[in-house]
Amino acid sequence: FLDADVELERRSGRSVGEWFEAEGEGAFRAAEADLLAEVLGGAEPVVFGSGGGVVVTPANRERLRSDDVVVVYLHGEPGFLASRAKAKPHRPLLSGDPAEVLGAMYADRDPWYREVADAVVEVRPAHEAGGKPKWRLAEQVVEALDALEVAS
Repeated sequence: FLDADVELERRSGRSVGEWFEAEGEGAFRAAEADLLAEVLGGAEPVVFGSGGGVVVTPANRERLRSDDVVVVYLHGEPGFLASRAKAKPHRPLLSGDPAEVLGAMYADRDPWYREVADAVVEVRPAHEAGGKPKWRLAEQVVEALDALEVAS
């Protein structure tokens, strides 16, 4: 498993927030695109946890639609994502009102995620109706991958 933000932080020696502050979103998105191309071009299969903005870049969406790439979109409603984001204050694009910002991002990005997704797994708080513990979400991802394999 490779988490994009963690890997980019490791390589640069600074947090995503520090990167945005020092070089701006454009430089971060370029590094993110380079990492995605590197990972998808590698010989070894990998589970890649992309950052939320990976679909903003058209070239990334094209890479994610490749025949040899399987994308599972972990879909969450903006309100739920905002509640999770409050616990992670280092997110540079979520300053201000996370619910408002995430609502706007969701409106832009959700269609792109659905465009590249081979499967969609719904994510809700475990305490809500339809919510599941993390282990069950992992099972759902495996089930979605199994269904894709059977269908191909």
